[in-house]
Amino acid sequence: MSDDQWEPPSVLLAVDLVILTLRDSVLNVLLVERGIEPHRGALALPGGFLRDREEGLAAAARRELAEEAGLGEVHLEQLGVYGEPGRDPRDRVVSVAYLAIAPRLPEPVAGTDAAGACWKPVEQALSPRTELAFDHRRILTDGVERARLKLEHSALATAFCGDTFTISELQQVYEAVWGVRLDPRNFYRKVQSARGFIVAAGGTRQTETGRPARLFRAGPSQVLNPPMSRSS
Repeated sequence: MSDDQWEPPSVLLAVDLVILTLRDSVLNVLLVERGIEPHRGALALPGGFLRDREEGLAAAARRELAEEAGLGEVHLEQLGVYGEPGRDPRDRVVSVAYLAIAPRLPEPVAGTDAAGACWKPVEQALSPRTELAFDHRRILTDGVERARLKLEHSALATAFCGDTFTISELQQVYEAVWGVRLDPRNFYRKVQSARGFIVAAGGTRQTETGRPARLFRAGPSQVLNPPMSRSS
């Protein structure tokens, strides 16, 4: 076929959002209940189509987050591009997914074409018993894995602690995001070996066992060296 006979295919561009936070020491994802077809009534990640040809991808992601869940500014990073044929029954749709993992996010408020919005534990969201619209199970799985990798290589976990925290409290963040139980002694060794990850804050805090635990605060390093590997 010659170049003058070729016509570019019609493709719609959308954004989807994986928003993660910790609630009661459990990793949660923001989901909305779809109020329109397709998949009306099913849970889905927030997202939607670009408003017009002038709207940027990041701007569309922030707009959809505000319109569908009523959440304000959070730091978004691009997660991936999803464009398998048939992923949306309405048309050929390519979606650019964004990820945010942040502490102390408020309760969402549904709007526009979302019938509801809620925080849901990731373990429940990825359960076979939960119906997720489109290919959002795959996107969420990728987002959770990216978040777990971020905790391996960055100091992000300290953002989910207070200004001062114990090693045990920091370990609870890792266990919640990684979905595993960690050996306290091994975890302590890894934390202390990551240069500039945490620094002593002075003082102690009484633990549930009645024993005092040393207090720490976030250190100057944002990149962990060596990383906090999930493997033994």
